[in-house]
Amino acid sequence: MSPQLLLTAVALMLVFEGILPFLAPGMWRETFRRLTEMSDGQIRFIGLTSMLGGLILLFFVRN
Repeated sequence: MSPQLLLTAVALMLVFEGILPFLAPGMWRETFRRLTEMSDGQIRFIGLTSMLGGLILLFFVRN
């Protein structure tokens, strides 16, 4: 993987991550508050689900 491609992916991730706090800061704050109340196991499950979804998407995009 080229460094340019990796930096492009990171840049797009930052753009997507910034959309919700920019457009709906109140909803983002409420979502973050709920996240802080979750157990470690629930947060890990969300992270695992997100990673698996990304890997599946990469698999279909790259093939």
